Amino acid sequence: MSEAVDLVPDMPDHEQGFAAWVSPHVPAMARVASRLAAGADRDDIVQEALARAWVKRRQFDPAQGAPSAWLLAITADQARKAVRRSRRVAEFVERAEPTPDRDINIDVERAVARLPRRQRIAVDCFYFADLSIAETAAVMGCSQGTVKSTLSDARARLRSELEVAG
Repeated sequence: MSEAVDLVPDMPDHEQGFAAWVSPHVPAMARVASRLAAGADRDDIVQEALARAWVKRRQFDPAQGAPSAWLLAITADQARKAVRRSRRVAEFVERAEPTPDRDINIDVERAVARLPRRQRIAVDCFYFADLSIAETAAVMGCSQGTVKSTLSDARARLRSELEVAG
């Protein structure tokens, strides 16, 4: 016989219920994984995040935020781990790629990739994964004001980097 466990209200303690609870959030988790761990297997990251969420399901606190923010924060953590695991390969590939001529093709993806890590995460979450400021703050583990200032700094840097000398 299993012991009684205090579960978070609305948090299913059985696999089918949990699957239904996370199901609406999986597309956003996949977008975050794709943006934060380019080159890594998005589906593996989401699967790892879902497994981690299942294990940590009793730690979910609705007073701390919505299920989507909690799941996206776990996904971001798994994406960071995937990036660390594949960093050596990425550095090798990055060194092998030629640097594009600034006047030829303005490449937003490369400009975003050159942003400092914190700015890149904020841009990826807010602009590419369509997360709100609050959800981006949850993923980044910071305040909403920090997200806003980080996005402002990133836009300024991208603006200066992508300007075409006329």
